[in-house]
Amino acid sequence: MADDIRDLARAAREASRVLVRATEAQRNAALEAIAVAIEQNVEAILAANAKDLVAAEPAVTEGTLSRPLVDRLRLSKGKVLKTIALGVRSVKDQADPIGKTEAATELDEGLKLYRVTVPIGVLGVIFESRPDALVQIATLCLKSGNAVLLKGGSEAFHSNRTFSRILVEATRGLDGIPEGWMHQLEAREDVQSILDMHDCIDLIIPRGGNELVQHIMANTKIPVMGHADGICHVYIDKDADIGKATQISVDAKMDYPSSCNAVETLLVHGDIAEAAVPSVIQALKDRGVEVRGDERTRALVDVGVADETDWSTEYLDTIVSVRVVDDFDQAVEHINTHGSHHTDAIVTENRSTATQFLQSVDAASVVHNASTRFADGFRYGLGAEVGISTNRLHSRGPVGLEGLMIYKYVVEGNGHLAGTYQGDDARSFTHRSLDETWPQDR
Repeated sequence: MADDIRDLARAAREASRVLVRATEAQRNAALEAIAVAIEQNVEAILAANAKDLVAAEPAVTEGTLSRPLVDRLRLSKGKVLKTIALGVRSVKDQADPIGKTEAATELDEGLKLYRVTVPIGVLGVIFESRPDALVQIATLCLKSGNAVLLKGGSEAFHSNRTFSRILVEATRGLDGIPEGWMHQLEAREDVQSILDMHDCIDLIIPRGGNELVQHIMANTKIPVMGHADGICHVYIDKDADIGKATQISVDAKMDYPSSCNAVETLLVHGDIAEAAVPSVIQALKDRGVEVRGDERTRALVDVGVADETDWSTEYLDTIVSVRVVDDFDQAVEHINTHGSHHTDAIVTENRSTATQFLQSVDAASVVHNASTRFADGFRYGLGAEVGISTNRLHSRGPVGLEGLMIYKYVVEGNGHLAGTYQGDDARSFTHRSLDETWPQDR
């Protein structure tokens, strides 16, 4: 089996070397073909998804799969047509990320240096639950000129297989689009196989729970981009508008409780707690949220007990923990200690306090007076995302097309020799910034 996966990885490597030469028009034509094929195969997609939903029910009963995760698995005709197909076209309509000149420098007369964007190469993406993620990831890779090996969760087996077939068939034989630009992996052991293929795969992107991400990070030499947890916070400052804080807290929890950017912990400044805590918690309870609070919270309202483990728990469910803090500094310390560096928000009418929060909190996305649910590739205008990264290198936050690019340096000369820039009679570098793009005939 590992040999078969290696063959696929090698095929992806070869495909990536062809795909990087495809024109923007060729890649866009392939994306439009995918969007049309999805629209034409709605019934087949929904039939496959129905099989996954039926298969998931015993796991829900046994407690091995949560109801919110099953909700993420569910597709509808409207979602397929209005969200998934539309998402493909939004990727198509993005500016071409390949071949952008990021910097141009004259090293000397007739000797020029350009930094130009290029695809990373071959990506291995491992994701769970949402079958629409396969389409998002694959189309972002196609637009950015990257080949991809995709491994979805077993709970979406039939949906993923159907989407994969549609994408491959839609792009087969199109100009500039090589066979093997996308491969779907289906067996659990395939994940371990690709982790050993640092000679064929350039980047691993895991989208799943903490256990999956930690296993991948510990068992591969391939760079890993992603996040292990989404432990997000909303801090209600002493200068917050309580009505605004209540609405934001409910949205951040209930807009999509199983999302990685849903709030898991609310922090409330002690000076406003007596007025804010009952309002916010009642609004959450009215929406069916289980609330767990620290001692100061429980002195104000009747809720369950939040212990030390709650502060570091990603519930991915209709549960939230609440803590009353002494001041701004304690709130920031709590977030930087217990958070996952994903997305954290402050609600306050004090602009100075908001700025301090946005500067002090160590997260990929920081938010003022808005829901944490805005931390999303589509909502950030990236078209779609392959995932959200909490890394501090290469890319951070929602990762769209630009996060799938790297750059190379291109040097253009005319018989220039490095040796002439050494010794007593050495030529001097000019190192002058240029307003040029490469190649000059673009």
